[in-house]
Amino acid sequence: MNTYNEHKIAELFLALGQPNRIRILNLLRQDPVLCACEMQNKLNLEQSNLSRHLSTLADAGVLIRWKDGVRTNYKIADPLILDLLDKAEKTLHQDDLQSTG
Repeated sequence: MNTYNEHKIAELFLALGQPNRIRILNLLRQDPVLCACEMQNKLNLEQSNLSRHLSTLADAGVLIRWKDGVRTNYKIADPLILDLLDKAEKTLHQDDLQSTG
């Protein structure tokens, strides 16, 4: 792995390293395209807080955003990000099983 890829992977994990960002991705897993206002209602986050998280995810290339009139819509840029989250969750479950076994 080259240094550029190492830095990009670190940036990706940094962007994912906050529980509300994981909640945003899981919400977009259920509803593939949502505007910020819909997410705000469903996640019960302050607008400024949600906006910061959405910007972090979009800047990292995790989300795609576009304007539709006054609304800003978001979707997951690559469904492989959901596979990454699923694998992380499976890893946690395996660790739990090993520690209780």
